[in-house]
This record gives sequence, C-alpha cells and structure tokens, in this order.
Amino acid sequence: MNNVCLALAIAFYLLSTVGYIVYVFRQKRKIHKIASILLWGGFIAQTVLLISRYVETGNVPVHNMHETLLFFAWSIAGVFLFFQLKFELMVLGAFIAPLTTLIVFAASMLSREPVPGDPVLKSIWLALHVVTIFMGNAAFAVAFGLAIIYLIQERQIKEKKAGFFYRRFPSLNRVDSMGYASIVVGFSMLTLGFITGAVYAQLVWGRFWSWDPKEVWSLITWLIYAALLHERLVAGWHGRRAAIMAIIGFAALLFTFFGVNFLLKGHHAPFTKF
Repeated sequence: MNNVCLALAIAFYLLSTVGYIVYVFRQKRKIHKIASILLWGGFIAQTVLLISRYVETGNVPVHNMHETLLFFAWSIAGVFLFFQLKFELMVLGAFIAPLTTLIVFAASMLSREPVPGDPVLKSIWLALHVVTIFMGNAAFAVAFGLAIIYLIQERQIKEKKAGFFYRRFPSLNRVDSMGYASIVVGFSMLTLGFITGAVYAQLVWGRFWSWDPKEVWSLITWLIYAALLHERLVAGWHGRRAAIMAIIGFAALLFTFFGVNFLLKGHHAPFTKF
C-alpha cells in the first residue's frame, strides 16, 4: 500500500507541475483548476502514506531521511493549498508543484525501512514539535517562492518592459503582502516548534536547551526571520529588501534541514539517517 500511495503521489504531483507550468503560458483558469485538483490528489495520497507509516511504526514519520523528505513535501503542499484557497495567487503553483515533486522523488530513492518504535519517541510534545516545525518550514518555502516572483517582477518593471512574466505575475504589492503573511505564519509555527521542542527536551534529557547543532542553527534561522519581521514593523521594510531577507532566511533553513544532518552530529542525527 505504501508503494502504491508513493507512486500515486509522485504521479499526481508531476502532472500538477505540468498543469501549473502550462497555466503560466496559457493563463486559462480551467487549466489552473485541473492542476490544483491534481495537486490535491498528490497531497491526499501522501496523507494516506504518512498515516500508514505512523500506524506501522507508532512514531511520527520523520525518523529517517525518506520519511523526513516526505513529511517536508507534504507540509509544503498543504501550506500552499491553504494559501491558494485564501489568496488565489495561482502562478505560485508553478514554483511549489515542481519543488514538491522533486522532494518526493528524492525521498523515493532513499531507504524506506522504518525506524523501530521507541517509547521515548511516543510523546505528544514531540509530535507537536515536528508538526509545527515542518509547517513553519513549509510557510517559509512559500515565502521564498514569493520572494523570487517579486524580484523577477520588479526587474521587469524597472526595465520598463512588458515582458513574459510581467503580464503573468501579480502586482508587487500583492506579492509582498502574501510574502509577509507567509513569513508571519512560518515564524509563528517555528516559535511554537521551539517551545514544544524545549518541553520535550526537558522531559527526555532533563534540560530545555543543549546547544545541539540543529538547535543552534534553528535559532539562527529564527533570528533571521525575527529580524525581518522587526524591520518590517519598525523600519517599514518591504519589497526588495524583504524579499532578499526571505531568500537568506530560507538558505539558512535549508542548511539547518540538510547541512546540519550531513555535516554535524547531535540529538537529531538518528532521526534523519539514510
């Protein structure tokens, strides 16, 4: 069943990618609707897969790199679908769908052997920590996509050319507003992730903070986004500077997510092994 769900998720996401890209060129609302339905199909197939992995192991499915990537892709798709329903920024799907497809495909190439159940991992605080962290990361991925769109559209406007992207991308104000909303959601989720993670660490290791490499780099990422929000609220940052900071923050997030796991050791290393 797991293999079938994974294959379906990849197929739906891939077809959705094609649909969203065709939409960018053709600008037909019907094409976007089909692409959106296909993305929902991939998200549902992946939801069934993750539930199946949870039932199989009794743990939140993030304890090897295969599961971690699947959960990350699922979070990105879910957060994007939520924003799509709320804001209808249709062109963003041409960025999110390929990203989700790539992550799920990469996960399919890794070992799928589940990690045996461990009583230490069966904690509501760990589950809340994982869900909030991944949802925060997914919101930051959406903000990253919006930052790229903003910079491309701004360049088109500065060059005073009504080029290919200018006619297809929304206004700078709308992209900037959505990027801000994504950062607020991501920062809120990341903060909750820190709190629930600290409670879990206290229960398991007897301390709220241990200077684990993943904790340190997560804090660095949090501080980058905190600085971005502070400057937006206090100094009136918006537009290009905010977009560049969103890109820098996402780069730090990617290093926290991948680089720390590969290059450094700590409490989180067993959860992301191949």
